[in-house]
Amino acid sequence: MSSTRTPVIAVTGATGRVGGAVAARLHDAGLGPRLIVRDATRAPAWADNVAVTTYGDREAGPVALAGVDVLLMVSASEAADRLEQHRALIDSAAEAGVRHVVYTSFLGAGEDSVFTFGRTHGATEAHLAASGMTTTLLRDSFYLDFLPELAVNGVIAGPAGPTGGRVGAVARADVVRSAAAVLTDLATGSGLHDGAVYTMTGPEALSLTDVARTLTVLGPPTTYREESLEQAYASRAGYGAPAWQVDGWVSTYTAIASGQLAAVTDDVHRLTGRAPLSLAEVLTGARP
Repeated sequence: MSSTRTPVIAVTGATGRVGGAVAARLHDAGLGPRLIVRDATRAPAWADNVAVTTYGDREAGPVALAGVDVLLMVSASEAADRLEQHRALIDSAAEAGVRHVVYTSFLGAGEDSVFTFGRTHGATEAHLAASGMTTTLLRDSFYLDFLPELAVNGVIAGPAGPTGGRVGAVARADVVRSAAAVLTDLATGSGLHDGAVYTMTGPEALSLTDVARTLTVLGPPTTYREESLEQAYASRAGYGAPAWQVDGWVSTYTAIASGQLAAVTDDVHRLTGRAPLSLAEVLTGARP
């Protein structure tokens, strides 16, 4: 990147919980990010560089990304055509001349990912690798913030393993801080993160029994109940969701049971200089 100007950083999903928080951090640091949004009316009041497009729009995408050096590509919402959306955005970025993409992927992304949505992330990474753009991958574990949502009427039920499969879940805030740190480095023209792959986890690998215990201490009484695969599909059949979505729900648990998500790393600390948040800290807000 040119050393005579500050690289232009763009953030997708800039009105969402991850993209929006990263964009706000970059703004506060004086980096003036371009916000890539679906609806300009939802952009924050401070935003003075907003471009409107959707991930899959191959006409508006290159226009929205014109002049961008570094793109934070926050993965799209789960959908049947999520991979097609990702590929279209990557192609738009390459056409626009984007040089570096920072992508929020998933731990263990690849064809052999037990978590079905992790396979989409793996295919997205492959498309990025073929694009010719430099990349940095932030492979997130499940969010700690998401784990309490697994409880329905005080019960977390699923096939996560009777012996207690574990997940090194990460706080959404730590992913935000890590992404902002990477982008801030890239804004200096640093090649420190070129081709880097970071595994974003919390401080410990938790079983869902551990999660239920922490929820009970800090909130309503919660237990974990093991389900068979057949029971898991049957208990979710009443929601009327499409098969791909139900597969994702059930594989949330089977991925934990498989051991693929048990990793715990120090990557959050390496990138941010602070220890990752624990589940209790996320629940109580004790350490923002």
